[in-house]
Amino acid sequence: MIILFWDQAGNGSDVTPGGRNYLVLTTNKIHFGDLVQIKKQLISVISLCKERGLLHSAKASELAFALDPLPKDELPPSPPFTEEDAQDLDALTLAKSYFDLKEYDRAAYFLKGCCSQKAYFLYMYSRYLSGEKKKDDETVDSLGPLEKGQVRNEALRELRVELSKKHIAGELDGFTLYLYGVVLRKLDLLKEAVEVFVEAIHALPLHWGAWLELSNLVTNIEMLKSLSLPDCWIKDFFMAHMYTELQMIKEALQKYQSLIEAGFSKSTYIISQIAVAYHNIRDIDQALALFNQLREQDPYRIDNMDTFSNLLYVKGMKPNLSYLAHNLVEIDKYRVETCCVIGNYYSLRSQHEKAALYFQRALKLNPRCLGAWTLMGHEYMEMKNTSAAIQAYRHAIEVNKRDYRAWYGLGQTYEILKMPFYCLYYYRKAHQLRPNDSRMLVALGESYEKLSQQVEAKKCYWRAYSVGDVEKMALLKLAKLHEQLNESDDAAQCYMLYIQDIFSCGEQLEHAEVSTALRYLGQYYFKNKLYDEASLCAQRCCDYNDAREEGKALLRQISQVRDQIETPSADLFAPLSNNTPVRRVSPLNLISFTP
Repeated sequence: MIILFWDQAGNGSDVTPGGRNYLVLTTNKIHFGDLVQIKKQLISVISLCKERGLLHSAKASELAFALDPLPKDELPPSPPFTEEDAQDLDALTLAKSYFDLKEYDRAAYFLKGCCSQKAYFLYMYSRYLSGEKKKDDETVDSLGPLEKGQVRNEALRELRVELSKKHIAGELDGFTLYLYGVVLRKLDLLKEAVEVFVEAIHALPLHWGAWLELSNLVTNIEMLKSLSLPDCWIKDFFMAHMYTELQMIKEALQKYQSLIEAGFSKSTYIISQIAVAYHNIRDIDQALALFNQLREQDPYRIDNMDTFSNLLYVKGMKPNLSYLAHNLVEIDKYRVETCCVIGNYYSLRSQHEKAALYFQRALKLNPRCLGAWTLMGHEYMEMKNTSAAIQAYRHAIEVNKRDYRAWYGLGQTYEILKMPFYCLYYYRKAHQLRPNDSRMLVALGESYEKLSQQVEAKKCYWRAYSVGDVEKMALLKLAKLHEQLNESDDAAQCYMLYIQDIFSCGEQLEHAEVSTALRYLGQYYFKNKLYDEASLCAQRCCDYNDAREEGKALLRQISQVRDQIETPSADLFAPLSNNTPVRRVSPLNLISFTP
């Protein structure tokens, strides 16, 4: 029997509770400068995970592959073999073969009564997976998992009782503590689950699965800071992952950059995580470049390819998305990511029924696939099936409450149903998760506007402009709101900033609302007897079909007034009202932005 034990005192001595031999890896003394020791630790934990049927060893394998190979005499020694391991060897070997064939009940049957820690973990894990498999079989013919609480893993309560007794007696190793935490999370005992996962991480710092499970329960940065975690090198990977999950992308990128500099520059895992981080902040070009680099290094990789397909979808790159879909089908057409990629491809072709079908297939393969639930909600929105969209988004939130896309999708759905109070609630949730995302702020502003809360709407629109308006709509909506409230000076200021913003992006010919802004500014300047500026706006109105006649009419009015009296141009704006924190800018020079 062998486990990795975390020695909080930092001592390297062997610990032998109950007369059993323990292998101690004091990771707190290992820094990134000692890559040989890190490689040894990774090789050891990969072996331990594989013996127990845990799939999280794949990430450790990717990290180990990124480091230089060890010479033969530097390879870690084989783990010590105890008397209990020897007694359980035959039963464990037989049960592990059944476990690998996914015959979990059969595996558990032959492990019953075994004494070694390794056999006990596999016995309990087989029972857990058997319950999960039966639960999934009950939902396979439905749209997805039934409503929360209707279908349960029947083995969970028994497992909890047995594991809690062992836990109180202090007989659980790092792997079994991890399983105990999973059982508690499945039973919605989240506070207890967090405590057990932290304990599991202290007992076995290099088990990435325990870190991942803990990450799913951390809801905010305050909770993250309050956790008592071991100070070992793998904590940096966890913190980078958490920063990405909590939308703290700048900190995440800094962390991943430091890991690359520490010696993991060849790690495909880190490249993929950086690409996902850029995807989260909508730096699409940078994310696409990294995913293409990832595909060159690992052409048969399927992990994260659904995120790659989201980027191709947003850019409208239909040939690239088609190639990716065909390529993944050749590799493995029954992977969740493959189904999501095909769904995105059909969605881009506006075949929403087929797209929804493939997202449903993805969910039958993995009912906890967050991306599939969210994307299926989008497809139902396209098909005007609001009730199904609401159900899909709610399932996505059940899987991960930090998914801002699901909260935002629910807000959009209730907006279609003309239920602004519900919209406001869900858009607020999305905004809390993405405080610097202009789309959430604009949506919040629209909800406030529909509820006649104009002051709050103004704040949201201005905040959206201040954080960097992605869709270039915040100033336009703010200007129209000022216009409705007869706040002409503020409206003119916003329209002017809007035009400057659009012109600076080189989008003035493509953006339909520029003519609206020019039309208003022309009338505003004319009323304030600023005929030079009014004339410029009227001339620019003539460049747009929907404003050409009004522009010509305004030019005639200006000409008539000038014939009667010559008026010098005054300052651009009168003092603004105090309703909106709009900064004053120099007069609008449309000539300099003329295409």
